[in-house]
Amino acid sequence: MLCVYIFLVLALSRVGLSSLQDKQTDFGLKVFYQLAQESTDKNVVLSPYGVASVLAMAQLGANGNTSKFLASGQQYERGMLRQQWLLQRGLSTEEGVEIANGVMVERKMNLEKRYHRTLAKAFKTNPHQVDFTKPDQAISVINAWVSDHTAGLIPEFLQSGSLTDQTRLVLLNALHFQGLWKIPFDPKLTQERMFHCANGSTVPVHMMRITNRFNYGEFVTADGVDYDVIEVPYEGDLLSMLLVSPFEPEVPLSTLSADLSSQKIRQWRTELRNVRRQLALPRFTLDSEVNLKTALVNMGLGDIFNPATADFTRITCKSTFLLNVHLSGVTVVPEVQQVIYQSESWRFDP
Repeated sequence: MLCVYIFLVLALSRVGLSSLQDKQTDFGLKVFYQLAQESTDKNVVLSPYGVASVLAMAQLGANGNTSKFLASGQQYERGMLRQQWLLQRGLSTEEGVEIANGVMVERKMNLEKRYHRTLAKAFKTNPHQVDFTKPDQAISVINAWVSDHTAGLIPEFLQSGSLTDQTRLVLLNALHFQGLWKIPFDPKLTQERMFHCANGSTVPVHMMRITNRFNYGEFVTADGVDYDVIEVPYEGDLLSMLLVSPFEPEVPLSTLSADLSSQKIRQWRTELRNVRRQLALPRFTLDSEVNLKTALVNMGLGDIFNPATADFTRITCKSTFLLNVHLSGVTVVPEVQQVIYQSESWRFDP
């Protein structure tokens, strides 16, 4: 186990959606920090965009105090739905990026027309009718949807028993990115080296190596921890990976994740300088599966999981829902290209 944290931030500054992007990124990074705190000995893969998008789909169906609660939690403002539509359209046009949203609804349940229309407009998705009275069959349908939208790398997103015959609605988000490095690593230079894990141990890994010009910078946290950031571009120069690591191997990664924000990422990009550097990066595959409920409760969003306080009557006025969440992610980093797959579900039970 490599014990590293990866967060996937997709940025499109040219589409003029910095307000929504910043809000989604900041919210997702807060979730990421909570998960990192709980997973000191585990790998964590998270897309802030995916988390925020699915929560936004849930917010569309929220009413009363629940709607206000979710809006304040993500700091959403009027006009965000149009920005969401524009943002998703912009991201989907990026080469190598595929984003999909799905809604699986109990076949005998009628959604509110306004909720149906808004999902189609803002998230480009229409509900799929599923027979949740047969949970295993419903799981197969959902797993097939996830597999189709992650190039088959997450074939069993939900395990048997994940749903019950009381499930009424499942909201889904899938993100698939496959990009070639602008400057590929030479496989002949890959050698076994020791990797320092977040839990203090070391493990042998195949370490890729390259010497070239990269955007690079050195920074210091508010607590005085020194770290550096290096930007590794993908082919086309529109997307890149930011690698962040402390100078001292014994420094926990949570020290750096606590400092993450859209403003911080913008600061990095502004202050990076193009210099010649040697980069060593492990060749690895990360599998991550987490339950987001604890993280969201710790962020003060516990009321959306409480059947006594949660109000999702804009989804349907005929049912009271209890919300559950699930996320799974896979990241593959070889010498030539990087592949990222993530899927997330939010389940509503009566």
